[in-house]
Amino acid sequence: MRKTLIVITCLFFPVWILTAQKTTGLAATKLKALTELQQQYDTYKDIALSVWQYAEVGYKETKSAALLQATLQKNGFTVQSGVAGLPTAFVATFGNGQPVIGLLAEFDALPGLSQDTVPERKPLANTNAGHACGHHLFGAASVAAAIELKQLMQRGAIKGTIKLFGCPAEEGGSGKVYMVREGLFSNVDAVVHWHPASTNSTAIGSSLADITVKFRFHGVAAHAAAAPDKGRSALDGVEAMDNMVNLMREHLPQDARIHYVISNGGKAPNVVPDFAEVWYTIRHPSRTELKRIFSWVVEAAKGAAMGTQTSVDYEILSGEYETLPNKALAMAVQKNLEAVGGVQYTAAEAAFATAIQQGFGYKVPPVTAAATIEPLLLENINTVFYASTDVGDISWTVPTIGMGAATWAPGTPPHSWQAVACGGTSIGFKGMMVAAKTMTLTALDLFTDKALLQNARKEFLAARGADFKYEAIVGDRKPPFNYRD
Repeated sequence: MRKTLIVITCLFFPVWILTAQKTTGLAATKLKALTELQQQYDTYKDIALSVWQYAEVGYKETKSAALLQATLQKNGFTVQSGVAGLPTAFVATFGNGQPVIGLLAEFDALPGLSQDTVPERKPLANTNAGHACGHHLFGAASVAAAIELKQLMQRGAIKGTIKLFGCPAEEGGSGKVYMVREGLFSNVDAVVHWHPASTNSTAIGSSLADITVKFRFHGVAAHAAAAPDKGRSALDGVEAMDNMVNLMREHLPQDARIHYVISNGGKAPNVVPDFAEVWYTIRHPSRTELKRIFSWVVEAAKGAAMGTQTSVDYEILSGEYETLPNKALAMAVQKNLEAVGGVQYTAAEAAFATAIQQGFGYKVPPVTAAATIEPLLLENINTVFYASTDVGDISWTVPTIGMGAATWAPGTPPHSWQAVACGGTSIGFKGMMVAAKTMTLTALDLFTDKALLQNARKEFLAARGADFKYEAIVGDRKPPFNYRD
């Protein structure tokens, strides 16, 4: 397996030898970095697998964060723990001076998605959560890239500062928002990140800004049969609100998204509920329009409370900006991703991926698609990826670029048990190494190419606008450490 990946990498690498400036030795430096990363495959596989097994949800990632921090400290990084008031957040630093290049690492799992590494539904015993978004791979790959860059810096190949940001609670906790609010990215020149996926591609375009909020209705308890007139149902308030919001959908912009779950609907059917809670996520490509829609949802909640003679209050748990794309950085990532190449499956991996795909009720790409690189279409910069991420807030603070690597069988949706299963196997670990290599090569470009950084910064400032001032959607609230309880 290791030999196969090294050969594939080398097949692509003559492109660098032909196009890089020979006097800088950049091509040789990149080739050495790829070789060294592949030699550490087992090390980073073991780290990712440990985090996969921990499967800790947002703000509870104690073991996962500790493992990544210990790995970085062992490799010479200075680690600051508990940054921005977040117990599992950290910043690991190596080097000094400019430029300062940041890498992002995530490590939180999702509740209710425990799954074994088999191609049929099989939750693990005594475990509720699972890495259905692949953040165990996310953290390990970013650590791998940071350590390789540190080694290159020690050898004098690059100069500047590497910062790896350990970012908790991406899934609904907006960990990065609090890190941005604290000013942790204020002196960073560029940020590189990635995300597990079912394809290999460079991020171009934006995402959805979002607000996650809990509405809590309060009524009067009473016997539901003997004295219903004495009670006022908090659940009636929730259901009336949900009905009104569902009627709103006809009149919202088509690219808005609203979803909810009733997180508390009462305790017994023969008791008029005196408390009920509904948990909403509201999304739109523009945070300005998002705020308008959110205000309308709040009005629906107040109207529902009035109509049911209950009362309501609400708590914004998280809120995230849409991402700000950057063409200059995207082209740099694409070049390096194409040089690294995609994921080549063994016969056993192909069989596993095929078995995973058979559970989907829709057409999927062939498993060989994991080996291909999606083309970068710069005209897609105005398109929207219909999901949300707290990377959005970072992207409005510093030029930021991301990519996806094929860590799941082609066609696998994120937040699925199939993603958990793939992520705990060599299919996931191979994709993780594609990401680690591409991030390393891209950071190398940022350390050595002043024009690239300057162009990315110029584009960033023009897109952001001269009057931009960062204000977190969550306001000044404290992090919701218990939002998964």
